[in-house]
Amino acid sequence: MSDFILELYSEEIPAGMQAPAAADLEKQIGAFFASFGVAAENLRSYVAPQRLTVMAGGLPSQLPDRKDEKKGPRVDAPEQAIAGFLRANNLDSVDALSVQEHPKGAFYVLHIDEKGLPVAEALAAFLPEMISGFSWPKSMRWGAGTLRWVRPLRAILCCFDGEIVPFEVDGLVSCDTTYGHRFMAPEALQIRHAADYVGALEHKFVLADSMVRQAMVQESASQLAEDAGCTLVDDPALVRETAGLVEWPVPLLGKIDEEFMDVPEEVLISVMRTHQKYFALRQADSGLAPYFITISNMKTDDAGAAIIAGNERVLRARLSDGRFFWDQDRKQSLAQRLPALEKITFQAKLGTVRQKAERLVTLSAALAAPLSADAELSQTAANLCKADLVSGMVYEFPELQGLMGRYYIE
Repeated sequence: MSDFILELYSEEIPAGMQAPAAADLEKQIGAFFASFGVAAENLRSYVAPQRLTVMAGGLPSQLPDRKDEKKGPRVDAPEQAIAGFLRANNLDSVDALSVQEHPKGAFYVLHIDEKGLPVAEALAAFLPEMISGFSWPKSMRWGAGTLRWVRPLRAILCCFDGEIVPFEVDGLVSCDTTYGHRFMAPEALQIRHAADYVGALEHKFVLADSMVRQAMVQESASQLAEDAGCTLVDDPALVRETAGLVEWPVPLLGKIDEEFMDVPEEVLISVMRTHQKYFALRQADSGLAPYFITISNMKTDDAGAAIIAGNERVLRARLSDGRFFWDQDRKQSLAQRLPALEKITFQAKLGTVRQKAERLVTLSAALAAPLSADAELSQTAANLCKADLVSGMVYEFPELQGLMGRYYIE
């Protein structure tokens, strides 16, 4: 039995698009083999920032002969329907079709009697079209080519049973070559068998398995936090995202300037997480620690000192913005911000956000008694609940809406 491997090597794929793309590639390759009645063993996809890969084993060298009947449109169907059926099956006329009578009328039928091709030959015919038509949420063209891909495609590794599957996509010729880590091992690397792929790349500082990278990010960052006497703020989504940004995760500990530590922790975490992809840490007393962890994509001779210094400098500028908005916003009470809500439309037929808040005040007054709540406090909360929408902080960091109102009402 034979094995198959296809790697599409490109510039960095956005982290959020990696998992869906890997699943789609695996699905399409699985469907290709299934259409010939072949069950691929160990069919699996891998994805890393610069590569999208699928591999399978237990494959025959020759596809089985194919005999089938494909039912087409009725004989008296519109010409467009008949033409579409012919086009879908690469036919020029109905001469190659037979007619079969059914209770609902006479239908065209295509009889398929194909001799099984070598699998490599079938793949060479299928893959260029699949790659060219691969669907991305956003794609681009580059150079003088016509191929649309998420990022510029640089190489196509494709081998079956240890031999290159020959085809071409927009000037890129399939080969048995990939590349290791962009900085630590950028040399070309020859791979011809699926079983060699993951191990060979790991020796070149590339972890092809996204789940392995996620586990490495979580474990190494947690250990680094523990070494600093802290605990990592739990953030599975950030673990997944950072694992999609690096091929060889290296956690580095940076320091937050003490002058920013009296800013609400939600602001600090939001700035670090949303803008910089940093992990926050907590101290033993559960307060936010004056540290952050960034996930680097490489080991350096200075143990990451230059990377840490650069990230601390960038974070200092980001937090200065947050500090500015925090100081400015507290010069005005939430009640003083209410008139500004008149300038924000909630919905064309329902008025402004201010009018929405007024309706909430009326509702809270009616619901307070049945819920045994303080009517005056309920109405005050309803009246002010949207006021932080017009604060500088929420304008700059929309994910903090509602949270900042809690601080500004104090």
